[in-house]
Amino acid sequence: MTAASGRQSSDRAPETITSRDNRWLKQFRAALSGDGTGEWTGIEGARAVETALRSPAEVTAVLVSESGAKHLERVRRWIPEQARVVHTTDRLFTQVAGTEAPQGIAALVRPRAATLDDLLRGTPLVLLMAGVQDPGNVGTLVRTAEALGATGAAACTAGGIGTANPFGPKALRASAGAALRLPILRGVATPILLAQLRVAGVRTYAACADAPGAVAPWEADWRAPAALLVGNEGAGLPAELIRSADAAVRIPQAAAEAASGMDSLNAAVAGSILLYEAARQRGLGAAATSRKS
Repeated sequence: MTAASGRQSSDRAPETITSRDNRWLKQFRAALSGDGTGEWTGIEGARAVETALRSPAEVTAVLVSESGAKHLERVRRWIPEQARVVHTTDRLFTQVAGTEAPQGIAALVRPRAATLDDLLRGTPLVLLMAGVQDPGNVGTLVRTAEALGATGAAACTAGGIGTANPFGPKALRASAGAALRLPILRGVATPILLAQLRVAGVRTYAACADAPGAVAPWEADWRAPAALLVGNEGAGLPAELIRSADAAVRIPQAAAEAASGMDSLNAAVAGSILLYEAARQRGLGAAATSRKS
């Protein structure tokens, strides 16, 4: 059982760990300090653990320290029957934690695997991250994509540069758990994905500040099936990917117009601005206003 609905806490007596060599502690240590490339990733903190438990992701274990036990009642109703709840000391928890001031609660999570079909539901709006290396940027982009109505995202390689794993601890924290809810496709080469999107009738826009013929965000038609391609923080998108896209889009900047020599916007900032324009054209603000009235 992985869905948030129908989750029940286990009636089994909690396990208590007193040895740093315990296999569960080793798993938590590896997951919380790693990059999320293993089968399981680590989630730490009361709010983050609750978010994970309420997401479609699979949770295999919850680790609670002495001082973190107070958070257990808050999340107990969402803990799956098959998940283990293990207790340990504050000292041992600190040794496996990935943060400087741990709250005493963590979870081992296996994110759901997405397919291209998951990203193409409804009227697709897909975020393609091609060589975005900073986990904070990846998490911010995923969080923004979910908030602004994207149907999914993809973490791809561009020019031999990989994208930071959206399920790594740093990226997950930056996404505020959005990576566990938004369908995210991994392991597909960017050119192949662009070809698949073209066959599916999805128009791709490459974010590029200096591409010849690039259009302003409001000149692009985001109401139709669309994908936004965001590149590496320093190198941007390779020329061949820009040519493969249906159009390039640039964000006008006052400083740039004044020839100040200012660098282009941060990848997460630029991607967020473009996703906002897509949401605006799709009437997201109007829909939210009508729901409140």
